Amino acid sequence: MALSYASGTSAVPLLGQTIGDNLEDTVRRFGEREALVVVHEGKRWTYTQLNDDVDRIARRLLAMGLQVGDRLGIWAPNCSAWTMVQYATAKLGVILVNINPAYRTHEVEYVLRQSGCRMLIAADAFKTSNYRAMIDEVRGSLPDLEHVLYIDTPEWNDWLDGQQAPEGELRERMAGLSFDDPINIQYTSGTTGFPKGATLTHHNILNNGFFVARGCNYTEQDRVCIPVPLYHCFGMVMGNLGCTTHGATMVYPAPSFDPLETLRAVQAERCTSLYGVPTMFIAQLTHPNFAEFDLASLRTGIMAGSPCPVETMKQTMSLMNMREVGICYGMTETSPVSTQTAADDTIEQRTGTVGRVHPHVEVKIVDPVTNRCVQRGESGELCTRGYSVMLGYWNDSEKTAEAVDAAGWMHTGDLAVMDDAGYINIVGRSKDMIIRGGENVYPREIEEFLYSHPDIVDVQVVGVPDAKYGEEVMAWVRLREGATPLGIDDVRAFCQGRIAHYKVPRYVHVVDEFPMTVTGKIQKYKLRDAAVVLLGLEDAAAIRTA
Repeated sequence: MALSYASGTSAVPLLGQTIGDNLEDTVRRFGEREALVVVHEGKRWTYTQLNDDVDRIARRLLAMGLQVGDRLGIWAPNCSAWTMVQYATAKLGVILVNINPAYRTHEVEYVLRQSGCRMLIAADAFKTSNYRAMIDEVRGSLPDLEHVLYIDTPEWNDWLDGQQAPEGELRERMAGLSFDDPINIQYTSGTTGFPKGATLTHHNILNNGFFVARGCNYTEQDRVCIPVPLYHCFGMVMGNLGCTTHGATMVYPAPSFDPLETLRAVQAERCTSLYGVPTMFIAQLTHPNFAEFDLASLRTGIMAGSPCPVETMKQTMSLMNMREVGICYGMTETSPVSTQTAADDTIEQRTGTVGRVHPHVEVKIVDPVTNRCVQRGESGELCTRGYSVMLGYWNDSEKTAEAVDAAGWMHTGDLAVMDDAGYINIVGRSKDMIIRGGENVYPREIEEFLYSHPDIVDVQVVGVPDAKYGEEVMAWVRLREGATPLGIDDVRAFCQGRIAHYKVPRYVHVVDEFPMTVTGKIQKYKLRDAAVVLLGLEDAAAIRTA
């Protein structure tokens, strides 16, 4: 038997460029092609126009005295200014600090202080978030923060019209940058403790965006609908950098994900590719107006961010015309993608795995205890190594050493299996694995089975404390509209004889929605916490009947 190790050999070399130099190469090749469409702003840019606006912002920041390595935070939903600032800071060697639009005062104060941001560019307000009021509340405790600027306000427009550094100074700054310089800090949404700032270089994210897009077979003819958040790698790397490395068009349907606006944008802008986490695709497929939209322009797309239900993947391919849709797997610390399915993979490979190792990347699966590589077909922790691995967590050498070992392997915390052909299946998070009476139970396996129930639209399986077995299986389910109530007896009857007895949920709880991050990832730890409360406050029989 072969070991669970694979390296992504490739005849296509890595890009040895900074992000700014790469953008300007694309402008020279595709200057008059459409680069960016922001539907909710009613605006569009060619590559030449985009680059001109990026330079305008870069020269304003240069005139303010921002130096290579200074940190600039951006705190806003998806908008054109976000993207302009992304590329402007890259041209200056200023490290962009992505701030989750859902953060509140405690979280934003921590991120700005921990990263030492010298400047913040923020939305004035969005939905229930009054960013200006929150910054006013915490600014006194942030001595490094010299400048705060609010997008789409009179002061923003005045700032854009202000003094610019000479063009020659921008050229000189760009010429002095290295592609190995840190250029981006993204804070991981830690489930316990404070988030950690994954520090990424030009080389990390430019190449990852390029190879993800290459895996989707992008050309300058493609138009990519990006409803995922820009503050996350999915938006700014796989979306923005994936497009600009190929001359493709970035399309933002709304400030944050909205299923109807996404469908409208795909139709109106004749998008060829659509991104999303599984919950986003489920929201579109189950939208009451779904059948009204012409999605014939779609060819491909990416489903990533969390385990992708097989049935959802199949519906996306058939009902949304995304015949070449792929799965990507990765994490912020790896820029983010380490594996990807290919357009010519079989349906089984594209629905049952996360693909094979990415170009110029290594992966291995190890025994979590001994750290030795396991045989193919055996489960263990997935590790990855290569150009994509972060420099480290910002100002946190201890946490960096826990995540990246002495040989340069990033330990993902995900449990996976590699088959003989090198395809990888993620079977769960090591911390999500349920140990019931000595049996290892992988929630993903039970979730995939329960997705086949005709009344279940979405399901999440977690472990809950149990005096007899240590842990028991609990399924949280969302039902299709109009479905009859579903109780534990119904679920057990559906499972009977089809999955092992120890995998059959002991508890079932029906909900209208799951707790999610702004990127659409379901927060299982919150479900576990809620389950403990339910079990402690209600009679178990009441829970079992949902």
